[in-house]
Amino acid sequence: MKMKRLVSTLLAGVMTLSLVACGSSSAPVTSTDAGTATETKTETAAQTTETTTTTEAETTVESTSSDEPITLNMWCIATESDSNRHSYEAAIADMQEKYPNITFNWEAFENQSYKTKIKAAVSANEMPDIFFTWSCAFLGDFVDAGKVYCLDDAYQNYKSELPESMLGNSTYDGKHYGVPLTMNIVGLFANMDLLKEAGYTEIPGTYDDFIACCDALKAKGIIPFGCAGKETWCVTEYLESVIEKSVGADALNDIFLGRATWANQDVADAVDTFQALVNNGYFDPSGIGLTNDEVKNNFIAGKYAFYMNGTWNCADFAANEEFLAKVQVGEFPVINADKAALGQVIGGPSDTLAVSASSPNAEAAADYAFELGKLICHYGYLDGCGLPAWTPYGDTSSINPLTQTVAGIVSKADKFVLFGDTAMSADSANTYLSYVDQVYGCLLDGQQFIDGLAKDIQ
Repeated sequence: MKMKRLVSTLLAGVMTLSLVACGSSSAPVTSTDAGTATETKTETAAQTTETTTTTEAETTVESTSSDEPITLNMWCIATESDSNRHSYEAAIADMQEKYPNITFNWEAFENQSYKTKIKAAVSANEMPDIFFTWSCAFLGDFVDAGKVYCLDDAYQNYKSELPESMLGNSTYDGKHYGVPLTMNIVGLFANMDLLKEAGYTEIPGTYDDFIACCDALKAKGIIPFGCAGKETWCVTEYLESVIEKSVGADALNDIFLGRATWANQDVADAVDTFQALVNNGYFDPSGIGLTNDEVKNNFIAGKYAFYMNGTWNCADFAANEEFLAKVQVGEFPVINADKAALGQVIGGPSDTLAVSASSPNAEAAADYAFELGKLICHYGYLDGCGLPAWTPYGDTSSINPLTQTVAGIVSKADKFVLFGDTAMSADSANTYLSYVDQVYGCLLDGQQFIDGLAKDIQ
């Protein structure tokens, strides 16, 4: 009971994080007070965590529960190896049992290839009824093209269970276009058995101690970091954390959102700091040719001491009982305390379901997407794939300790910067990722990085 109340209290703070209006008329607000949850919200979260009501567990919507047979198709990225796979399978099974009149077909694609596939489908107007998307600018491009169904009417049936604040990153010009699932941040995962070999019993809290730890690990023949060079988004998990803890969340967020130029010397210095980690031999040199799954499996196998990636990985780590006893998660340390601080993290509500405006059953698909999104969120939270965008319900006493730790980090955080390739428009994100790739390959230094992006983006 005590654990349930702890989780729900932390989540009450999480639920107040408002990242509003990614549309052209306004930009997301990333500076938030995670501690301003009202007593009423805290009590409500605790109550919903301990009890499951019929209203919460089974929302009945007339258009979805119609007896008329229809077919809905969905695309997503929950592949067999994805941490969220089980939450999708469990949610879809529940929906198919509840709505036998709806034939639901779904396909999952690898993360990077999906970005290309969904953009091509939007251009060709060959979209599925429901599709996974990242929020903010990624979804915003589709909204601007008129290819996404507005969810304002459908949302009215779920607003008591889905806080308005969690829709901020999928709200454009005051209208809602996405169903948020879970929210995640970039976590610094550590194999504590390997750290103990180097003389450390906890994740270093300062950057100087962190570097000393990496040197001690190298001296023991242990590779500090693994990073998947084949998937550039994995490199950004490291690079963006280094930049944020060097220049501060506000400065990085302004750059991502186009409110400030990339021509920032502090950013150039931060990129050089990241590249020094590479040049000092802290990264697995073979990582440049590895996928994220390969790197993650190497981390679990004990090849690396640290793994910087999204906190959705808590699910996979917790599922491995032997490894769970070894792994801890923390926040990347501050590099420049004059401009950055703990509590400034990369991440926020991003994973989203949207509905195609061209769907012949768009109204039913909208209701289906909300109910499905709620269930994916529920099962994903129980699995440890992230913190819930929806109000938690049911018995959450099984939440793994890694996710508990992440909830604590988020509850104390006050500034969030959405992942760069999501916050930026599609064209800008592609340009940005190409420069990140060159930095990881040591083909560009910090000055060349900012000069090139300032020229090619703004």
